[in-house]
Amino acid sequence: MARRVVVALLGPVHWSPPGVDLAEWRAALAEDVIDLLATLNEVEVAVAVTPADRALADALVWPGTAVYEVAEPTPNAVFAALEGYDQAAVLVSDVPDLPALTVGKLLRPLTTRPVAVAPVEGGGPGLLGVAVRLPAPDWLPTLELDRATPAEARANAPRPGDVAVTAGWRRLRGPADLATLDPAFEGWEATRALLSGSGRPA
Repeated sequence: MARRVVVALLGPVHWSPPGVDLAEWRAALAEDVIDLLATLNEVEVAVAVTPADRALADALVWPGTAVYEVAEPTPNAVFAALEGYDQAAVLVSDVPDLPALTVGKLLRPLTTRPVAVAPVEGGGPGLLGVAVRLPAPDWLPTLELDRATPAEARANAPRPGDVAVTAGWRRLRGPADLATLDPAFEGWEATRALLSGSGRPA
């Protein structure tokens, strides 16, 4: 069986709801994503940060969770830091209510494709995550998860089909995204608690 790792990349967060401290919001989002990944089967879980955010990662990870320090918050930097794995997926950290099934769908194409990307639901800019067979192919461009697109990931591929596009999900990057949170959906406890404390519905 392939050895697989799913990495939460704690990249920058540029927006928080009114009345919610940006640093606290970022930490709550990241905590919920890390907790979600900890429930996945047949994968190892890790966190990646730039050196400036190491303290944030150390405060949130479960005991024994690997933390990778990378020079830049890109999937490519994370892939380059990984050793001993056959497959890896890197996910953004502003998706506290991400369904575990969506992570599985991102990894599934790697049985036949070298790369898979999950777009932002609704066609917004950026990606939800990127998965590769390791080592990552040389033709994969540096992808910034806040701006990259599936087309960019495919730009240098030998064949367009080498990059699978999987199920998307929306990221919490503005008021319209916040309104889509489903209170009946299990999980996202830290985000839910922070929103409740701010007086906003959660």
